[in-house]
Amino acid sequence: MHIELTEPEHDELVATRRDLHQHPEPSWKEQRTASLVADRLRALGLEPRTGIAETGVIADLDTGVPGPCVLLRADMDALPVQEENDLPWRSAT
Repeated sequence: MHIELTEPEHDELVATRRDLHQHPEPSWKEQRTASLVADRLRALGLEPRTGIAETGVIADLDTGVPGPCVLLRADMDALPVQEENDLPWRSAT
């Protein structure tokens, strides 16, 4: 599957990836990351449930069409690192 993005959509995805990279959170402490994920899901018109197993986020996407279900699982934790570069989005920890 190939999805075409508009330039603003692409720029927003890159900015989000850089933001998450800049603010890594270890397991069970992903409060900022979970909040960002929930906010993005709300912006898509979904109703996320937060606080699942402490920092998890769940959202149902009901297409209204009967058929198979798909589950997507993604990790949100990240290890803080001391980066040796001067990029604006380097890890802040």
